[in-house]
Amino acid sequence: MPVEIITKEDLHQFRMQLLDDIKQIVHQKGPPQKEWLKSPEVRKLLRISPGTLQNLRIKGTLRCAKIGGMLFYKYDDIEKLLNGNMPTTKTPVK
Repeated sequence: MPVEIITKEDLHQFRMQLLDDIKQIVHQKGPPQKEWLKSPEVRKLLRISPGTLQNLRIKGTLRCAKIGGMLFYKYDDIEKLLNGNMPTTKTPVK
């Protein structure tokens, strides 16, 4: 049975290749996200009830646009809310 000797250089090359592979996986993006989401989509994404979503709107924590009786939310605003970067503005939806 032949014996292979692994050198420090071999380990270093393996480490660099592994890091590159991990970076690729981390930076891979899934399918493009829609820019605007309806209320049911937002509730499913955030795993919240209709009442909680309504409270976020009333408090101005999550902005929305009302078009023909339907409420739409910007995906970017939801991301900002989750990352804690969303400015709170009190503009209730009618």
